[in-house]
Amino acid sequence: MGIQELLSQYGDKYIQALFVTWKLTAVSFVIAFLIGILITVMRVCPVKPLRWVGDFYVQIFRNIPGATLLIMLVYALPYLNMVLSYYTCVLTATSLLPAAFCSEYLMAGMNTVSIGQIEAARALGMSFGKILKNVVIPQALRSSVLPMTNLLVATMLTTALASQVPMNPTDLTGLVSHINTRAVGGVTAFLISAVLYCATAVVIGQIGNLIDRKVRILR
Repeated sequence: MGIQELLSQYGDKYIQALFVTWKLTAVSFVIAFLIGILITVMRVCPVKPLRWVGDFYVQIFRNIPGATLLIMLVYALPYLNMVLSYYTCVLTATSLLPAAFCSEYLMAGMNTVSIGQIEAARALGMSFGKILKNVVIPQALRSSVLPMTNLLVATMLTTALASQVPMNPTDLTGLVSHINTRAVGGVTAFLISAVLYCATAVVIGQIGNLIDRKVRILR
């Protein structure tokens, strides 16, 4: 089946699947970002058990394959009397995994904050929480724009996990699987989805570069 024939027959479904992918990417990234900030705060806080928990989270979810996590959520949780919808399982997997990398990028961003600024904040009587909120995290975020941009692209690609479960409506990769089980889409169906993924990644990269130029800390 050629590109023209595929687009004429499945054009509307490609657009719908693209919006599903965008929505899943945006929601997953926001959740991962919030979890990442929380884990990062735990990893640098003075309470040792919290640091252990934060480091343990990163070590686990940075190294577990996405498909493995999704299988556990879909098929293992029901044995614990926890039955989640397919969308919730996919959203959970595509949020927990990037959150670990988000924490790593924020930790790297924190390393760009000079010790002198932290000592000055302590001299002013600022608490640990205020130092993080007003001094460390804002600068770490400004230094992590490009890594976060890459994380957003990676999160978008991770949403392809949704193709492994019968979600409705489906994502881009899931649509390709749907097409190839009902028609001979072949490589062409994958090519169209790849172009849409690449176009989205390019747009995200350009926006990330623009934001980085605006907020970059000149040293």
